[in-house]
Amino acid sequence: MENKLKVALILKPQGIRGEIKVKIYTDSAEALSAFKTVYIGGNSYKVLNCRGFDDCAYLMLKGIADRNQAELLRGQEVFVLREDAPELPDGRYYIVDLIGCEVVDEDGEKIGVMQDVIPAKTDIYTVKIDGKDVMFAGVEGVIQSIDINERTITVNRKKFNEVAVLD
Repeated sequence: MENKLKVALILKPQGIRGEIKVKIYTDSAEALSAFKTVYIGGNSYKVLNCRGFDDCAYLMLKGIADRNQAELLRGQEVFVLREDAPELPDGRYYIVDLIGCEVVDEDGEKIGVMQDVIPAKTDIYTVKIDGKDVMFAGVEGVIQSIDINERTITVNRKKFNEVAVLD
């Protein structure tokens, strides 16, 4: 398992004091605010302040004092250490743990390999099938089970075929 978890993407500077706007990949800005240190481009930054709404947050980081410094971070991903991340309740998973899992149907027949998950009200999953990206919404009944230890995601083949879209 990866030792770092991707928690946000830096969208742009906010204001003139070095604050940055990020698209969050956590359940909420409150969850993001629990982290005291974040990692961007191989550097660690102490989180001075975090506020947010919906799927965005605003971060103030130690060492980023003005808009020019914040601008240099635009487009970079924000990571945290797995050891700093809270334990998830049953049925919840970190995206990094899903990527690379084999996607199989209820009979164990391989469908493809999980490539990405886009967090949303209904998460969007991308599976590589025969060299092509196929996306599907994680609506109720499509995913039957996830076994992180075995690296498999079992889906209901009929429901998967109903919601899957070739990218």
